[in-house]
Amino acid sequence: MTGRGTFGTLAAAALMLLPRGATAQTDYYNTDAGRPIRVEDAYPVERRAFELQLAPLRLERSRGAYSWGMEPEAAFGILPRTHIEVGFPLALMDAPGTRTKAGLAGVELSALHNLNVETSTPALAIVADVLLPAGGFGPESAYPSLKGIATKTFTWMRFHANGQYTFGDATDAGTSGAVHLSRWVAGLAADKTFPLRSLLLTGEVLAEQPLEEAENIEWSAATGVRYQWSPRLAVDAGVGLRLSTESRPWFVTVGSAYAFGLPWSPRR
Repeated sequence: MTGRGTFGTLAAAALMLLPRGATAQTDYYNTDAGRPIRVEDAYPVERRAFELQLAPLRLERSRGAYSWGMEPEAAFGILPRTHIEVGFPLALMDAPGTRTKAGLAGVELSALHNLNVETSTPALAIVADVLLPAGGFGPESAYPSLKGIATKTFTWMRFHANGQYTFGDATDAGTSGAVHLSRWVAGLAADKTFPLRSLLLTGEVLAEQPLEEAENIEWSAATGVRYQWSPRLAVDAGVGLRLSTESRPWFVTVGSAYAFGLPWSPRR
């Protein structure tokens, strides 16, 4: 099957797996990096709320080798328009003729702050992130990064722009292949919501420069769906292609998030 045929088949399968109806909720509307695409919107987790990212899974196939990634995360709305997050990326490498390897690929800490309420101007946010060395697949040193996010909503569609820059030496990224770091990443995405069905359809185009700047810029495209399964649980699925190589590696993502508030009341 060609890369284009594989992409279409996986997209159709992801849509068919979704239930047909749900009461209107809002968590499906707040998109996160990797769920189901990497471009995210400018909105944080609500203040005093927790969001647990439950078993977000990414499978990628390239030249006969499979790589699996999973990054359980927890986010907490610590301040107005601000949340903090901790993630534990796990990796599994399965290449023909080699022994399957699995392990922790670092510890990721981040903070997102929304700068303004969206009006006639886009909503803007900044994200400070650091990937710490930990586990057999983790980097040899810490990799801090900064990201800017813009979101503009129209009655018919939302648009998002992300730009991220990572600091650090390429030689410290490790040689396991499980840590995928880029010097910079720039992406554009659009999504369409169906509130009565608690469903969001989204797609992105992404460009990224590997840490080793002598390497070529990598391009990819992805699409996905996000669905509010219950008042607290949102699920998502996505598919994508890397466009910069002749082999056209493909990837699939599946994830879920469980959101809940703390029991105390806000101070008056």
